[in-house]
Amino acid sequence: MSKARAEWTRLPERSSLVWLSVMRWLALRLGRRVARCLLHPIALYFLFTGGPACAASRAYLTRVFGRPPRLSERLRHLHCFAATVLDRVYLLNDRDTLFDIEIEGREVIDRVMARGEGVFLLGAHLGSFEVLRTAGRWYSGLRVAMVMYPDNARKINAVLAAINPGLVSEIVPIGQIDSMFTVKSRLDEGCLVGMMGDRGVGGEAKAVCPFLGEPASFPLGPLRLAALMRRPVLFMTGIYLGGNRYRLHFSELADFSALAGAGRNTALQAGLAAYVTQLEAQCRAAPYNWFNFFDFWADNAG
Repeated sequence: MSKARAEWTRLPERSSLVWLSVMRWLALRLGRRVARCLLHPIALYFLFTGGPACAASRAYLTRVFGRPPRLSERLRHLHCFAATVLDRVYLLNDRDTLFDIEIEGREVIDRVMARGEGVFLLGAHLGSFEVLRTAGRWYSGLRVAMVMYPDNARKINAVLAAINPGLVSEIVPIGQIDSMFTVKSRLDEGCLVGMMGDRGVGGEAKAVCPFLGEPASFPLGPLRLAALMRRPVLFMTGIYLGGNRYRLHFSELADFSALAGAGRNTALQAGLAAYVTQLEAQCRAAPYNWFNFFDFWADNAG
């Protein structure tokens, strides 16, 4: 794994947690309306002092726009990130009535909920995964568990313990002795098990797919887990639309329920290709929602 690619395990998550800590303080003491007034100065500060993260933002926007971004567009990218971090505090505190949420692909999630069977949701660092919690408005008893790498799980657990301790049990660290048993138990209970499909760690199997005009590596681990559990996989994003508006998007990605051993690799490759295609479409439709602030294309050799 290249040095640039390895940076995500340190820089992006660390900065996100710092932002979340600041936003938590502002949100709980000032309220959302007042706290949002501070987003522009915060975004301006990071625009001029962000270093590698801002360089990565500029490089990404250049790819998605097909031209160098204007200063206002770079600022908007950072402001969008800051806004979603602020909103995480309210979403994690079950303050979903503050938001206007629309659902795209409602029929997809309707079919899943009607069956009462657990499925995987494959998302990305695009928009806000936490907005999925608002789906509880429409689906009584909805439960969501997140599968994460151990280091990230520990960091996120620390934040959740400060914001909403009841959510700590919904994080499942992958790679531990009982991880597979815990994931299977959550699925058998009818949970939606969320994973991020756009970042891997060293030593993990990857595949290269064209993404925004250039090859990029994507981890195979999330889809392999779904295949091992023989479960359907849905693509999911929670796109920030500005103000208090979000759009939950669901679409079918892959179904490993009846996967035969001989077709496993083919099914995995097809699932990954479908994931990258849908991810690119969402990036082009909502370019300011991409929150991978490192050189995503640095390690493209597979």
